[in-house]
Amino acid sequence: MINNNLFEKIKTIFVEILNCDESIITESSSANDIEGWDSLSHIKLVLEIEKEFNVKFSLGELQDLKNIKGLVELVESKI
Repeated sequence: MINNNLFEKIKTIFVEILNCDESIITESSSANDIEGWDSLSHIKLVLEIEKEFNVKFSLGELQDLKNIKGLVELVESKI
């Protein structure tokens, strides 16, 4: 079970960066599922999430992520 409050904050970042409808952002969403989530927007998402939660990710941590649920769990483990 993921932290819903954290998920909602991250979801808001995705909606802003990707300029998409929030209904398409789910725990299981990945770059393959969301139009506009490309390598450049991925960098923007990572930077904004690092800034918002005052965390830093290593390249290895980011490479292992499969979906938004994994990202939420990673952020939660760092705060």
